[in-house]
This record gives sequence, C-alpha cells and structure tokens, in this order.
Amino acid sequence: MDTGANGILVVAVGGNALAADPTTSTMADQLAAVQDAARHLVELESRGWRVVVTHGNGPQIGALLRQNELAAETVPPMTLDFCGAATQGSIGYLLETALNNELRRRGRDTVAVSVVTQVEVDRGDPAFQRPSKPIGAFMSEHEAEHARSQLGWDVVEDSGRGYRRVVASPEPTAIVQRGVVRSLLDAGYLVIAAGGGGVPMVRGADGELAGVEAVIDKDLASAVLASDIGADILLILTSVPQVALGFGTPDQRWLPTLDATTALTHLEAGEFPEGSMGPKVASAVQFTRAGGRRAVVTDLDSAEAALEGRAGTEFVR
Repeated sequence: MDTGANGILVVAVGGNALAADPTTSTMADQLAAVQDAARHLVELESRGWRVVVTHGNGPQIGALLRQNELAAETVPPMTLDFCGAATQGSIGYLLETALNNELRRRGRDTVAVSVVTQVEVDRGDPAFQRPSKPIGAFMSEHEAEHARSQLGWDVVEDSGRGYRRVVASPEPTAIVQRGVVRSLLDAGYLVIAAGGGGVPMVRGADGELAGVEAVIDKDLASAVLASDIGADILLILTSVPQVALGFGTPDQRWLPTLDATTALTHLEAGEFPEGSMGPKVASAVQFTRAGGRRAVVTDLDSAEAALEGRAGTEFVR
C-alpha cells in the first residue's frame, strides 16, 4: 500500500452531499451521490495524501428518526446515540464500497475501511442545559405537545414552518478511536471515521464510557480528529466554493483567505450562521490554532484545486 508522501489529509464531506433528502431520495440516488464523492476523494489519495474521510449524517439521521416515529407502535424506538451509530455504519458502508470500487478502477492497492467512532464530550457542557440542535421531521402543534408530554422531548417552533425536536450539541473533546485511525493510516488504509460527528460519549468517575442522547457537529469533530492524529490539512467540503461575507446579498464578497482573528470577529458578529457556515469557520480556526498546517473550505468539485491553492478559502493563523 502507498503510505502517502504528502502527509495526512482529513476531508469533511457534508451529509447533504451524500443525500439531500433521504426521505425522497432512492438508494440509487444516494449511491450515485456517494460515487461522485468517491471519485474526488480517490483523486486526492492518488496524489499522495494519506486520507481520512469524515462525513455528515443530518439528512440520514432525520430519516431514521422518522422511521422510528412511524414504527413506534410496533417496534421500540432507538435512542439518539444508537441512531447516530446506525447512520455511521450505513453511510460508512456506502462510502467504503464506492471508494474501494473507485480505487480498483484506478489500479490503486489502497483499501478503504470504515470505523464506527466514539467521541468524548463533557458531561458538564452547558449545551446539555440548552438543547438547540434541530433534528427530525417537522411537527404540528398537536404533535409537538404530544412529544413534549409523552416522550419528554424538547420541542421548539422552527421559523414558522412547524415544530421540531431540539437536542444538545456539546463540544467534542477527544476522539476515542484516534489511535486506531492513526494506526490504519500508517498501515496504508484510506480511513472513514467520525461520521456524523461520532457517537457522543461521557466518561464516568470509574473511567467507563456511556453514550448520551446528543449530536456533535461533524466539522468540529473533524477538527478534533485532525489534531488528534497529527493531520497536516483539514479540508471542509460544503455547497459553495468559498466562504463569503454578506452571503446571498447584493454585497456578497468571496474570501480567498481569512485569518483566525478576523474570522472569529465575523463569527461573533453573526456573519456566519450557526446552522451552516458557522461551525465550518470555527472548525477551520480551531485546527489552525492547534498547530495544523492548513485548513481550507470549498465545495466538492473544487477539492483538488483547493489543495493546490487555486480555490476555496484558506485559513491562516
């Protein structure tokens, strides 16, 4: 296996890039999206990088939760941490298959392998007291009241479109399987890890880990993973080619570079929304400040050019 001459590259792929809406997308649609992503990812590997792929799971976990709701009278619902692990496994399977097929087509002897990853969070994280991450399907007011009273869910109105469940989204502190991921990389594998931000775990006084019902932002988890395994570059893929100021307005301005201090100033001013670009900017800043060589935000089609400095937004200290 090729051990990768350029260094370690962590690539964070958004869940929407794999399936915009799994409730309407067929498996064939999802497989086609994953195959497209695989072509770009294998191109990066073929250029001499040791690649770790992380991925989102927002659309997929939403679909699984909806399945839980519809089947609740027949099959006991799964807890949120279990759903996170399940989507890690299913998306990992799709990515693993697509990557290995693409590697074979190109005559590469690298093998892709998926690791269901646990991520430590702090039991005392304030996020547990202020659930804010919307998940699952929209509900009517009647359904929302039932969810509050009978299921114990935290439910909020979402932009006048209905009601949604909200859960805690604590900060990731460490990747439990970081040593495994690094060992697999060193052995020449292309690794898929920390899917959906990983399964959130808290450590008890006895040192044992237990899953908690929460979700971790996958970009923040990717930054922690990248630092934990000594990655050189964190490449965050999204739906736009660069980070922008005034996004979607007549004054929109694309940013080819962004230093950490300026990025945080814009972030605190609300320039980068919490539900979209905000965590990506925060993750890029976190990784570069922790000693990472480069962090870049761009779209899937620009991934190769971004690594060559010809596309995307590059974050500098």
